[in-house]
Amino acid sequence: MSYYARLRSRPLQAIVLAVAGFLCISQFALAQSSPAADWPNKPVRIVVPYAPGGSSDTLGRAISKYLTEVWRQPVVVENKAGAGGLIGSQLVAKAPPDGYTLVVSGIGSHVIAPAVSNAFDPLKDFTHIAILGGPPIALAVNSAQPWRNVVDFVAAAKTDAGINYATPGQGTHGHLTAELFRAALKLNLTHISYKGAGPAVTDLLANQVSTGFMTLSSANAHVPSGRLRLLAVTAPRRLPEYPDVPTFEELGYPLMTGTTWFALSGPPGMPAAIVEKINVEVRRGLQTSALKAQLASESMVTADYTPEEFRRYIVSELERWGAPARAVLAGR
Repeated sequence: MSYYARLRSRPLQAIVLAVAGFLCISQFALAQSSPAADWPNKPVRIVVPYAPGGSSDTLGRAISKYLTEVWRQPVVVENKAGAGGLIGSQLVAKAPPDGYTLVVSGIGSHVIAPAVSNAFDPLKDFTHIAILGGPPIALAVNSAQPWRNVVDFVAAAKTDAGINYATPGQGTHGHLTAELFRAALKLNLTHISYKGAGPAVTDLLANQVSTGFMTLSSANAHVPSGRLRLLAVTAPRRLPEYPDVPTFEELGYPLMTGTTWFALSGPPGMPAAIVEKINVEVRRGLQTSALKAQLASESMVTADYTPEEFRRYIVSELERWGAPARAVLAGR
């Protein structure tokens, strides 16, 4: 290349270098200005809208422990029980959308209860972030009761005396399962609502209430000891850990098949970058051997959804459970 050609090419080279430098600086500045760049830089609160001791509490504390370790910021669980999970959920719906206040959402608090109460719009009033998973519902009875199977239970529930049953709260998945069963067989069942599975199990163990429709993980600890007896579960197939316990589906009640899933959600309008950051880390955590082992021991299954996939799943659950919930829970 001649001297004059080299001279003419220098301005172009300078422009190219300047543009490249500008792009690098702009990308760095954009990354630094992203709301997720240094998030979290203070403690994160996870509200569990039920009392301690239930499946939502177990999942909330399991994932909070993992996130505390990876984020190096405290992720604190706070129980705000009442109204079938609506009270704690409404608190989070009104929080600032900065990612520092989340809720353990679920099929009860964000699908079934809103279908009956209209307390909030489960899609518009929340940012749904990551599904955690959950267990099936179990029909569990105190071992002092004479019912050895569902046939015995149904016979007792058709008498004038009927049966009182406990659930973790009004509008929970356990409540809906029981009422679907009652309506299908015209049973004489009376609902006793608690502020979470923990206190419900306590009274069930004391035989203050004979029967519980609750998550299997809530009853699990008391089945091997013989204090509680399982009559049926809402799992799609028999569980390896309980091969002698039938499913409601095989007994002829497929409408009752389902999982009591729980998830992490936040206030509406959360930045997409923060939502993605939480989602990725939660999904990574659920694949660790420690969390896998813990959740398996609680008869919980997990799922792996992006935020968009999870939102579509909630829409499908609203379509599936909304009408049955309104049909059998209204006024009960």
